[in-house]
Amino acid sequence: MSWRNRVLALSVIVLLLFSLSTPVLAQEGDQQQNSEPLTIFTQYPAQEAAVGESVTFNLTLRGGASPQVVRLDLQNLPEGWTATFRGGGKVVRAAYVNPESTTSVDLRIELPKDVKADTYRFTVIAKGERERAEIPIELIVKEKLPPSLEFEIELPTLRGTTDTTFRYSATLRNRGDEDLSVNLLAEAPPDFQVLFKLTGQEVTSIPVPANGSKRLDIEAKAFVPVPVGTYPIKVTAQGGEAQAELALIAEVVGKSELSLTTPDGRLSGEAYAGEETSLKLVLRNNGTAPARNVELSASQPAGWSVEFDPKEVAEVPAGQQVEVTAKLRPSEKAIAGDYMVTLRARPEGGASQSAEFRITVRTSTLWGIVGVGLIAVAVLVVGLAVMRFGRR
Repeated sequence: MSWRNRVLALSVIVLLLFSLSTPVLAQEGDQQQNSEPLTIFTQYPAQEAAVGESVTFNLTLRGGASPQVVRLDLQNLPEGWTATFRGGGKVVRAAYVNPESTTSVDLRIELPKDVKADTYRFTVIAKGERERAEIPIELIVKEKLPPSLEFEIELPTLRGTTDTTFRYSATLRNRGDEDLSVNLLAEAPPDFQVLFKLTGQEVTSIPVPANGSKRLDIEAKAFVPVPVGTYPIKVTAQGGEAQAELALIAEVVGKSELSLTTPDGRLSGEAYAGEETSLKLVLRNNGTAPARNVELSASQPAGWSVEFDPKEVAEVPAGQQVEVTAKLRPSEKAIAGDYMVTLRARPEGGASQSAEFRITVRTSTLWGIVGVGLIAVAVLVVGLAVMRFGRR
C-alpha cells in the first residue's frame, strides 16, 4: 500500500472515532449541565438554647454531579464546644450522597457549663470529591432560668355551711426552663379533707412543663359538722428545689334548720265542713343561724281554704321557736272523714320544710239535730197511720 493510501485510511479511522465519541461527550455534558450542585441545608439554622443544654440541628444533603462520599466538618466552632455528626444512630464523619435522593445527618452541639450568654456563629462544611457546600449556623445562648413555681388564684376565700364542699380553682405556673414533676400537699384543720383534681381526676402529683402552667381544682370539705368559724388551709406544690405555697380560707357560716309542728307535737286535728278552725303551729329553728323572712304556705283539698296568721315570719332566731296560727276552712260539701293538708315553711335563701297534718272533718251538730227531728216526725206519721187504718 502506498503512503497516500495509508494516509487516507488513517484519516477515515480518525473520522469514525470522532463521530462515535462526540455523542458520548455531548451526553455527559448534558448530564452535568442538568444535575443540581451539592447542597447542604437545615430548616432551622438559627436556634436558642440555655446554658448547659445541648442542641441538635437536622441537616440534609442533596444533589451533586454523581454519587459520591461527602466529608463533614465545622468551621469557627467556639472553643470548648463539642460537635458530633450522627447518622443511622452512630457517630459519622462522612455521608454517601446520591443525586437522585437526599441524605439526613444530625449535628449535635453540646455547650460547656461555663458558656456565656451570647450569639455564636459557625459554619457546617460538606466536601465532596469535586464539590463543596456549606451552611452558616447561628446559636443564641441564654441564661437558664432556675426552677421556680408560682400559684395564681382569684378567690382564695370561700364561704359556706358545715356541709359545703369548698371548691377553689388555682393555676400552678413553672417559671423555670426545666420540666418539673410536682407533688401536691395540704395542711388543713383536723376535721377537713382536701383533694386535688386535674381535669376531673383526683391527683397527688402533676407534671408541669418548662415555662408552662396547669389548671388545678382544690376541694375542701368537713367530714363532720364543725362550728361556725374561719378555717385556714395551706397548699404546697413541691418539684425538686422549687416550691410554691397557697393560703386558702374556708369560712363556715351558720345554717338555719326549721321544723314545723304543733305545741304538743301531734300532727292531727278536727274541723267541721264549711266552718273555720284554728290550728296552732310551732316554727322551731334547730340550726346555728337565724331563719329570716319565713313564708308559710299550704296544699289542701279542693274547695278548702288555709290562711296563716302571720303569713310571713320576719325571723326565727337560732335555737328558738315562734308560734303561728293556721286557719282551716273545709269545703261546705266535704263529707265526714280524714283529709291530708300539707303545711310548708320556707326561709329566705333556704330550703322549704313541710309537715303533713291529718284533719278529721265532722258534720255540723245542727244538722244532726235536724236529722233526728226528721226521723222522729217520720216515726210519728207512720204510727198515726197504723193506728187509724188498723181499726178499719
